[in-house]
Amino acid sequence: MILNIFRTPGLTVPQKIMLLVMTAVTVLISLTVHEVAHGWVAYKMGDPTAKNLGRLTLDPRKHLDPIGTIMMLFVGVGYAKPVPVNSRYFKKPKLGMALTAAAGPAVNVIMSFFATAFYLLFDKLYYNAALASASDFTVMFLYYVSVFFYYFHILNLTLAIFNLIPIPPFDGSRIAFIFLPERLYFAVMKYERYILLGILLLMYSGASFGIISTVAEFFSDLFVKFWSLIPFLG
Repeated sequence: MILNIFRTPGLTVPQKIMLLVMTAVTVLISLTVHEVAHGWVAYKMGDPTAKNLGRLTLDPRKHLDPIGTIMMLFVGVGYAKPVPVNSRYFKKPKLGMALTAAAGPAVNVIMSFFATAFYLLFDKLYYNAALASASDFTVMFLYYVSVFFYYFHILNLTLAIFNLIPIPPFDGSRIAFIFLPERLYFAVMKYERYILLGILLLMYSGASFGIISTVAEFFSDLFVKFWSLIPFLG
């Protein structure tokens, strides 16, 4: 992400600034929509907590966590302020928590899936414009739009996979632990903060990021292959 941009050889300062802006915009949208999805599903299932606290808004200031946002910008994975959920409002608490948790990664996958189509479209338009010797402005405009949608695609996909890790405090734990006895479920949840610290240390060392990147690349290739079946995208 930002580190990759700084390390990329041959980029001019204006190009680096443009890529930084696109990355920042992608992060703001991705994390915000992720959290709103959690709150919206919880609200539809009877929990008004997020709505009452103003967390169903698309205003990024209500959702972004400083450390999680910095991680997203610099290494491509991160998190936002968790949307407060009160499972007592759910008829089936663990099922309600699982569906609420799944909403965030699901919306990121959906956004990534459709962003792939726009990335392929503008990449092809950029290639054709370059071959046709179009104006420099047109060529660069199409190039940066295609890059934006690529970033949007891969960041959302990575964010979804990162949050589906089946251990607390990630969304995947709420989904996986639906099969655990309630006492054990809530006992494990008590150690969320300590587990998160351990995960962050692993991410910093690069020990786990390689696995997440590999999984993201696998699904990215699937999305590209799917959209490439459409004649004007392939």
